[in-house]
Amino acid sequence: MPFFGRVSPLVGTILSVLPLALAGFDPSSTSNIAVYWGQNSFGQGSGSLAQQRLAYYCANTDVDIIPLAFMNGITPPITNFANAGDNCTAFPSDRNVLNCPQIAEDIRVCQSLGKTIILSLAGATYTQGGWSSADAARSAADLVWNMFGPVNPSSSALRPFGTAVVDGIDFDFEAFTSNIVAFGQRLRQLMDNAMASGSKRFWLAAAPQCFWPDAANGPALDGAVFFDFIMIQFYNNWCGVNNFVEGSQSQNAFNFDVWANWARTRSLNPDVKLLLGIPANAGAGGGYTSGSKLAAAIRWSMAFESFGGVMMWDMSQMYANSGFLAQVVTALGQTPGNPPSDPGTPPPSGPLVPHWGQCGGEGYTGPTQCEPPYTCQGTQWWKSCV
Repeated sequence: MPFFGRVSPLVGTILSVLPLALAGFDPSSTSNIAVYWGQNSFGQGSGSLAQQRLAYYCANTDVDIIPLAFMNGITPPITNFANAGDNCTAFPSDRNVLNCPQIAEDIRVCQSLGKTIILSLAGATYTQGGWSSADAARSAADLVWNMFGPVNPSSSALRPFGTAVVDGIDFDFEAFTSNIVAFGQRLRQLMDNAMASGSKRFWLAAAPQCFWPDAANGPALDGAVFFDFIMIQFYNNWCGVNNFVEGSQSQNAFNFDVWANWARTRSLNPDVKLLLGIPANAGAGGGYTSGSKLAAAIRWSMAFESFGGVMMWDMSQMYANSGFLAQVVTALGQTPGNPPSDPGTPPPSGPLVPHWGQCGGEGYTGPTQCEPPYTCQGTQWWKSCV
């Protein structure tokens, strides 16, 4: 995924408007939806289409998994969450690592709603190249786990999210990474050990390019590391969803079938789930696809037993592309979680606020009318279009 380097004042108020329906990664489901958050790739510095804080998006009942992007350096560690970093402070002992209490608070809010929150490693700008030895890779895995996994009282590792604990780790390596197998095996071991000792469920994921073998993650994927789900990037590549041929049972370029074969014959986890990764807007990645072609590609992929849902890059792009999430949800055979419009409501006029955008609240001076079919709801301090 690409990397880009004030948000609304909300958590106490957002809790009063968050829906009670729970979600999260379901290994038995074919309709999981994952959307990356953290890089503000739509590029707005302010306003409703700028990246909002994490808890804001957990109000969306159609989203199950949110990978946090990125820990874009591992040895040494580096974190960057674009404009969300405005509410973080660098640790005095390591200026490349951010202390983010707001994100920590939001992780707990999202998890209380059943969302699966995973930390994404690397991204397109990762240049450290991995590790010089298997031992060094295992030490790096220990560091990542001590920074973001269950609190280890004997560790001195900096914890960007304090005592908040993520639900898993995502490999978004996009260039060759030496000793990635040892790194992945150690992380898996740490997760399994934590679960065996009575901790919560942890997930290991990866986001390879759509061609097989993937140059960066391929060694780990090829029967070496146990992954729970894979969010394959079917964009920025010749094998992307934009090259799906509607009406044809055989596909010459779009290659979800190749990954389904990998899941059946080469994955260490025979029950691994595959998510179809797509750009959420025209500017989110090469090969943006929508409408009937996207729906047909999703339905074609759903015929494979390992299909587990859809991944999108990224949250800011999706929210700027009104109606796109509903397209995806509908193609997955689900009903979008948006309320129907009131036929007795007159047509709105003037500037319209998009889905989930702020439309009211104490001190707010912007537009108050929502794009149909959404309505402005909330509290005295915060209202949004839902």
